[in-house]
Amino acid sequence: MPSFQSSTRVIPNASGVPRHIAIIMDGNGRWAKKRFLPRAAGHQRGVEALRETVKACRELDVKYLTVFAFSSENWRRPADEVSFLMQLFLKMLEREVAKLHENNICLKIIGDRSHFDDQLNRRIAEAEQLTADNTGLTLTIAANYGGRWDIMQAVRAMLRDKPELSGNFSELELEPYLSMHYAPEPDLFIRTGGEQRISNFLLWQMAYTELYFTDTLWPAFDREALQAAIRSYQSRERRFGRTSEQLRSGQAPEGKADA
Repeated sequence: MPSFQSSTRVIPNASGVPRHIAIIMDGNGRWAKKRFLPRAAGHQRGVEALRETVKACRELDVKYLTVFAFSSENWRRPADEVSFLMQLFLKMLEREVAKLHENNICLKIIGDRSHFDDQLNRRIAEAEQLTADNTGLTLTIAANYGGRWDIMQAVRAMLRDKPELSGNFSELELEPYLSMHYAPEPDLFIRTGGEQRISNFLLWQMAYTELYFTDTLWPAFDREALQAAIRSYQSRERRFGRTSEQLRSGQAPEGKADA
């Protein structure tokens, strides 16, 4: 995987189609409640919405799709719902990974796996190994993930490997230890379900990400909804600290765009 530089150090190339889209898939329970269905039905329909979004991203030539499936705070939910979500995650890996592999999709799972049982951890490892060399879309699923956890685990891992950096390190030394070191920073962040916050998701990586919030509940999110988000992204001026005049003239400050 290539190494990508921080948007606070260099100016990324901004293209018409986001290279990397990150999504908080919110609203499964409310979608089910509106239909007098159990919350589990909403989560199951949410898997279908994810399948459709992956397909749309491939067709639109999005290179990286990262979705928030289960946060480190979601353990606070009712025990039966947490148990169902873990089983659903396992079933998704069992049913979908072969299809992802056939479609040249690389699957990665980020988050703290220490709370997962042996069977789930084994399936995750097998899925990542099977799809590791695929060169199409990179699909990342954040499970038991938190942005603050990510930064803390990166600092600990860096100091474990390089104790001489204690008290004197920069972004450059830390970035290889972050969970998403293999991907460029998200260009576009989408949150469904009407909430307008990022909920401890990719705190480091979304320094210059364009944010898009929609009232559409995740199970109802489809290709048209994705394209609406991309159109919003395309209408924005991505300055990365520059002025509008600099953008129009093509002028850039020190440092060149990330290739």
